[in-house]
Amino acid sequence: MYLLGYDIGTSSVKAALVDIKSGQTVASAQYPDKEAPIIARQPGWAEQEPEMWWEELKQATQRVAAKVGGSLASVMAIGISYQMHGLVCVDKQGKPLRPSIIWCDGRAVPYGNAAFNAIGAERCLSHLLNSPGNFTAAKLAWVKDNEPEIFDEIDKIMLPGDYIAMRLSGGAKQTTVSGLSEGMFWDFKEDRVSRDVMDYFGFSDNLIADIVPTFAVQCTVCEAVAAELGLPAGTPISYRGGDQPNNALSLNVMQPGEVAATAGTSGVVYGVLGEVNYDPQSRVNTFAHVNHKLSARPSGTLDHSRTLNSKLTTRLGVLLCINGTGIMNSWMRRNVAEPPKEGVWKGMTYMEMNELAALAPIGCAGLSILPFGNGAERMLCNREVGASIHGINFNVHSRAHLLRAAQEGIVFSFAYGMEVMTQMGMDLKTIKAGHANMFLSPIFRNTLASVTGATIELCKTDGAVGAAKGAGIGAGIYHDSDEAFKTLKRIDIIKPDLLNRQAYLEAYERWTSCLSNFLKH
Repeated sequence: MYLLGYDIGTSSVKAALVDIKSGQTVASAQYPDKEAPIIARQPGWAEQEPEMWWEELKQATQRVAAKVGGSLASVMAIGISYQMHGLVCVDKQGKPLRPSIIWCDGRAVPYGNAAFNAIGAERCLSHLLNSPGNFTAAKLAWVKDNEPEIFDEIDKIMLPGDYIAMRLSGGAKQTTVSGLSEGMFWDFKEDRVSRDVMDYFGFSDNLIADIVPTFAVQCTVCEAVAAELGLPAGTPISYRGGDQPNNALSLNVMQPGEVAATAGTSGVVYGVLGEVNYDPQSRVNTFAHVNHKLSARPSGTLDHSRTLNSKLTTRLGVLLCINGTGIMNSWMRRNVAEPPKEGVWKGMTYMEMNELAALAPIGCAGLSILPFGNGAERMLCNREVGASIHGINFNVHSRAHLLRAAQEGIVFSFAYGMEVMTQMGMDLKTIKAGHANMFLSPIFRNTLASVTGATIELCKTDGAVGAAKGAGIGAGIYHDSDEAFKTLKRIDIIKPDLLNRQAYLEAYERWTSCLSNFLKH
């Protein structure tokens, strides 16, 4: 018996098949092999066709089925993870009226800023826990203002995962409280769809899809889709979550003080908060986590009183995003690690870079690097400060120092943002991460553990696997997340280096001083 998880990403759709009894992944696949296209009709715009996600899902499903003999007849439940903040507008027949305006599209910033000023900063932050910013509600406001003929035809608005669930079910138009919160539609003080946002933008309540629990039998696979995909008709779709909350779920990060982190091109620290709170400067985003009490109302066959204790607990996800993360390390690889010789760059592997960087001491003999060279940083109040090198001494510093200082600077930016989370009441004790990207570097993970004082657990998992196990929770197959993820494989545990911690903290203090001085100008 299997659980099927989908991860609807920007570059591809991934599918994973998990054996219910063993908890192990028996097959996984993605489609396409190369990155899916993004439509950019103007600078700063980014759109994708929802129908493209559906076609990718069908191909990924075929690939997974082929790996288990061609049959998915034993799938018991389906879960969906998806790229956050995308706007999907459908008509009464469920047909998309326009391409989805996805997460990285920046056209709606003026609409969010105007709403923030009109509604009021304190009210926005205390009720929405965020600025309306460039999220889904602001994107819908852009459509209303610029494409009124399309806006008038909208029956429901949905997120990418909601659209996929609708296609699988043959027409169920649903969303979740967690999804509404990521779109800036949810009022946490009133525990309902935000009247402030709806009234300011002039949105009808009828645009909001039916609200269903995050973990529950939300809808089922219809006969036509079942025949097309080779799934049993009536298979429950029992979980959906945005990619960052779902990444936390896939690492079993569910309780206050626990943190999930990723460090790819950009970096994300996603921590769980046990009370409603916000950052007065809006340097981080706060959403309803997948096990937030409002996301799991008693419904269907699932007894939510014993699942995640979600009826009784506040669980919010505080999201810190740092744009200049792995891209900084990649820049160092291309331009510093092994420069071109006679116009030809042979390249140094990241493992070789780590070995070279390890020759430099902790703190890099006074060298500090600010890694903010990939656009404006919300953590720095949306300032675009760029990347910079501080304290370089031509008689002391080498490539090894530069490579290590880059990694330390990235870690220090994580720690700096995590201080905001601490100020919000989070007790950061454990950081869980997939064994990938910059977490493959001993320098990166040892520095992060030692500076923050947190223990790092590296695990083998991904978003599609997390969605599959989320489906098992929602369908009542697993008692709770602890049971679902009891087979989560820990690859390594990194504890703070107490012997050298003072050296790490001194390097961090010097880095924060550089940043403070830089921000004054």
